[in-house]
Amino acid sequence: MSHNILVTGGAGYLGSTLVPELIAAGHKVTVLDNFMYGQNSLAHVCHDPRFEVVRGDVRIESVVLPLLKKADIIIPLAAYVGAPLCARDPVGATTTNHDAILMMLKHASKHQRVLMPTTNSAYGTGDEKNFCTEDSPLRPISLYAIEKVKVEKELMQHPNATSFRLATVFGMSPRMRIDLLVNDFTYRAVHDRFVVLFEASFKRNYVHVRDVARAFLHGIDHYEKTNGQIFNVGLSDANVSKRDLCEVIQKQVADFTFIEAPIGKDPDQRNYIVSNAKIKATGYHPGVSLDAGIRELIKGFTMIRNTRYGNV
Repeated sequence: MSHNILVTGGAGYLGSTLVPELIAAGHKVTVLDNFMYGQNSLAHVCHDPRFEVVRGDVRIESVVLPLLKKADIIIPLAAYVGAPLCARDPVGATTTNHDAILMMLKHASKHQRVLMPTTNSAYGTGDEKNFCTEDSPLRPISLYAIEKVKVEKELMQHPNATSFRLATVFGMSPRMRIDLLVNDFTYRAVHDRFVVLFEASFKRNYVHVRDVARAFLHGIDHYEKTNGQIFNVGLSDANVSKRDLCEVIQKQVADFTFIEAPIGKDPDQRNYIVSNAKIKATGYHPGVSLDAGIRELIKGFTMIRNTRYGNV
């Protein structure tokens, strides 16, 4: 069944992977994005009559409401993503990650479906064994995670809503992010050949960007199983420490070296193991392993070098 889908922030890291998949599945997609990074990451779908794009700010009611009225499904991706960006501009982060979402939820009808990415970073450090399910207490550390927790509470008051608590995402995307942990470590392995680890035993869960897109498609296609629910979305065999991650990368980049700093703390104090059993029970299964994603990243970083600030 074809739907009219509004994707805010659809030209970002996740959106530029998800939007083509939605179109390929037969849906009509309207993207609202402010293109803050100057990207053209949706150029490859501009030929498709099922794709529309609007340049605008998701915080401005007069911009959002006309688009909202035409949508069967709303996927709000527009956000200041990640703790460092939110810390640098807390006002922009709060107005985009929190206020704009609440405005959208206020105007959405009870018949419109909302599928939203939240974050499993809200678990903080988990329980005494660092183990987390969807029922675990939330202990967000960063402003990004704190705002996502607040929004998720409001989201689940909507009668047609699904929250996907995403693991740390990795993989190549038309709007690339090198700052995500797997992407960052792989980039360093390819170009620098080394990385220094702080608190190398800290664990987190990971998921490929295409598998995140697959989760949204799964939510659309399996409404009766996913509506009104919160799901962790990650690779169950990729609950790994930073040290483990480097060892996985080292298998593919033989001269990659990593050392553990004897002093110092990672400002990101997340440390948890996440269960993804709930979404698997609905029939969803990720398709891209950590090894395969790293192999893909190595190819991508052969083409990409971050030389914005530097002389060589």
